[in-house]
Amino acid sequence: QQMAATNTNARMVAVVSAFDLSNISSISGLEVWSQHLDPVGQGSHTGWLEPETALARGAVGTIINHAEHKVSIEHVSKLMKMLPDGFPICACAADVEEARALAELGPTFIAVEPPELIGGDLSVTSADPAIVSNTVAAVKEVNPNVRVLCGAGVKNGADVAMAIELGTEGVLLASGVTKAENPAAVLADLVSQI
Repeated sequence: QQMAATNTNARMVAVVSAFDLSNISSISGLEVWSQHLDPVGQGSHTGWLEPETALARGAVGTIINHAEHKVSIEHVSKLMKMLPDGFPICACAADVEEARALAELGPTFIAVEPPELIGGDLSVTSADPAIVSNTVAAVKEVNPNVRVLCGAGVKNGADVAMAIELGTEGVLLASGVTKAENPAAVLADLVSQI
C-alpha cells in the first residue's frame, strides 16, 4: 500500500509471490507481477506456477530467471510463447553473455544482476558499472526493442540516477525496500533524482 501511495510519475511494479497475487493485485493503482512462472498448462504439474492461474489471480507481468531461481533459456523461451501478447516479462541475467542470449528471445526487459551483489550493501552501479553499460550495449546490439534494467544492491536515488546514466531505463530491487525501516521513505528517495 505504501508503494501505491508514493506520488511519482515513475513506473513502479510490485513483484510478488504467487501466494500474494490475489491480495496485492486488489490494491487500486498498483501494477502487480509474479516473481516466477513455469511453462506448463493446467493439469499434472504439482508444484509448478502455471501462467493461466497467475493471470487469473491478477498478475499482469512476470520476472523469470532471477539469480535466486535460475532456469534454462529453453524454459524462458517456452514460457514467453505461452503468455498473451503484450504481457511484460523481465528476464534476469547474471552477466553480459546471459543478457545477450536472453535478448535473442525478445523479452520486454532484461535486468542484469550480478548474483554476488544481490541483497548486499554495494550497488552494482558503483561496484561494477561496466557490467551495466556493457549489458545495455550488448542487448541493444542484439535487440534494440528490449529495455534494460539493473539490480543488485540498489538502495537509493543516487543508485537509480547512476543506473540511468549508465544507459538503463530503471532498476530491479527488493531488499533495499523490503528490509527498510521506512519503505515509503525509501521508495520516495529511489525516484527523487529522476
